[in-house]
Amino acid sequence: MRLPFTGFERELLTKINVAPAQLHPNSWAFVKAFGILCGYFGQTPSVDIFLHFFEVKKQGKSLWVSFSSIVGRIVLTLFQQSYKGWRGKFFRVCCSDYDLTALDGFPLYWVEKVKFTKPKSLDELPSTDREACQILASARAFDTSILINREYDAEALARYISMGITPSNHLLLLLVLACI
Repeated sequence: MRLPFTGFERELLTKINVAPAQLHPNSWAFVKAFGILCGYFGQTPSVDIFLHFFEVKKQGKSLWVSFSSIVGRIVLTLFQQSYKGWRGKFFRVCCSDYDLTALDGFPLYWVEKVKFTKPKSLDELPSTDREACQILASARAFDTSILINREYDAEALARYISMGITPSNHLLLLLVLACI
C-alpha cells in the first residue's frame, strides 16, 4: 500500500470498515491494479464497480480480511507474489500537518465488525457503471502483477491493456467511463 491513500482506497476501506493493515497484501494488489486499470482509462476507480467484481472474505477466525473474485466476473488474476514474514512487519501511520483528513473515514485499528457487503449485481448499478462492468467482463482477466509492474510505463501499460480488450470495446469503455 502507498501513502497517502487515494480517495478510492479511503472510500473502499470505509465501506467495508477495515483498517489498512487488516487488509491482506494480495487484496491490496487487487485494489492497486484496479486503480491502475481505471487510471489508464482516465477515470477515478468506482467502489461500486470494484465490488461488482470482488467480494469481502474473512480469513478463518483471524481478523485478516481479503477480497476474492466473484465466479464468472474475474477481471484481475490473483497476485502470486509471495510475502513471507509480512505479518510481523508493521509501522505506525499518522497524519501530517498538510492533510489532516488523510486518515478519515476508516478505522485505524483492527475491527471485528467488518462490513461484508454482498457483491453488487448489474441491476444495482447505474447504467454507466453497468456498461463499464460489461465491457471489463468481456475482456480477458488482466494479470495483477503486470498491471502493477507497468504502472509507470504508459506505453507498456497501454500495449498490455489493449491486448485484453477488443478495439471497439476499448473505445466504448473510454466513452462510457468518460460519462461516469
